[in-house]
Parts: sequence; C-alpha cells; structure tokens
Amino acid sequence: MSLTDFKVLSFDCYGTLIDWESGILAAFQPLLDHLPPNHLYLSNPQALISFLNSIQAALEMENPNMLYKDILIACYNKVAQNEGIETTEEERNKFGKSVGSWPAFSDTVDGLLRLKKHYKLIILSNVDRENISKTLSGPLRAVKFDAIHTAQDIGSYKPAHANFFYLLDNLKHDFGFDKDELLHTAKSLPADHVPAKQLGLTSAWISRGHDGVSGMGGDLKDFDGKVAYKWRFPSIGAMADAVEKAFSS
Repeated sequence: MSLTDFKVLSFDCYGTLIDWESGILAAFQPLLDHLPPNHLYLSNPQALISFLNSIQAALEMENPNMLYKDILIACYNKVAQNEGIETTEEERNKFGKSVGSWPAFSDTVDGLLRLKKHYKLIILSNVDRENISKTLSGPLRAVKFDAIHTAQDIGSYKPAHANFFYLLDNLKHDFGFDKDELLHTAKSLPADHVPAKQLGLTSAWISRGHDGVSGMGGDLKDFDGKVAYKWRFPSIGAMADAVEKAFSS
C-alpha cells in the first residue's frame, strides 16, 4: 500500500490540525485564575485536559444531538462546580464559542496546502457549524477544503459509526470515490482510529506530543489491538513530506 493509492484525505480537525489543548487551556484561564498557586491543574495542565476529555466524551455519548458549544459550556460548569468557583453566563458562553480562537499547529497550513496538490481534503469533526466556521475563516482560511462534516450535521459524535458512514456516503455521492480511496487522518486514538479499524478504514495517525500521548488523543498502550493505522507521522508537515516523496518517486 502506498500513499499514492488514495484520492481523498479526511481529517479530524481539533487536535490534528488545530491545537485543541493549547486553545482549551487558554479559554480556561478565567477559571484557572481563581485556583490556588499549588493547584494540580496549574502544575500539571494535562490533568485538566484528561479530566475535561473524559467529561466531554461522556456528554457526547449521552447527548448526541447537543451542540458542541453547549458541550463545552457543560464541561466548564462541571470543572467550576468541582472547584467551588462561581462563573458568569458571559464567561461560560465565551468558553463555549472559543473554538475559533484556538490556533492551528505551526505545520498545519503549509502541510495542508502541499497535500491539496495530490488529494481532495475533507474535515470530519466533533464540533458545531458555528464554531468550525470561525476556524475555517480564521486559522485555516488559507486552505480550501472540499467538504466539511460536523457532529451537528450528522446528529452524533465520533466514535459513533454513523459519523463515518455519513463521511463515506457523501464521499461516494459528491465525488464518486469509494472507501479504499480514502485515507482517514487523525490524532485521537479512541475517537478516530478505533472506529477506523472496526469499519475497515485505512488511517494515518498524527501522533503529536511526547510519544503520541495526550489527554485528548489517548495513550497507545491503552489501545493495543484496537487500532490498525497504516502510517504514523508526528505532524501534518511530516505527512506532507512523505506524500511529496511518494509522488515524486
């Protein structure tokens, strides 16, 4: 199997293209300012990321039709309540709509522009239309995607198989491509690579972070036998390097 075998790349957005962790921590700052200097979340931000990710995943599973901005607000409320911190409606709403301010990774835009020369690009994201529109007109404005599919469009959140069936149905209907012509590209092991293996999708792991471990993307040792990605790259930029080499050989 070669990287030249595919016609389309589908991407998770937040955590893969956009720096979800840095963005979410910056958005949490008003709440973090209320914590004592020795608090775990200040000395170890990954503890907050991991806790937030567990709350978010549970909410998405229990409330598949809930908008992502409302999922974020509920997460913010949960953390605040756990710490005994009072928050305002304005503060909560700002957090829920903070997605568009989250930055792209430094390699993302250049990498996507290079990948665009060889593939159609699609986003399959666990987010709502309002928030992703801000990302597309903000940090990713230089990239023209061929399709955008959100949890709001589908009515469920990854890792639900319905999200991937929606992707494949639209891939066939809109572009005439089949599953074996698609390479799904993502950071998150539980949200993307587990269902990819279950559904027989070829995937590439963007293993950002130290040895690929992160609060939102999972730890590879916890998914032994549950994922089967064909390629592993540390970044979108590194993936673009490998693609260019494959197409030039």
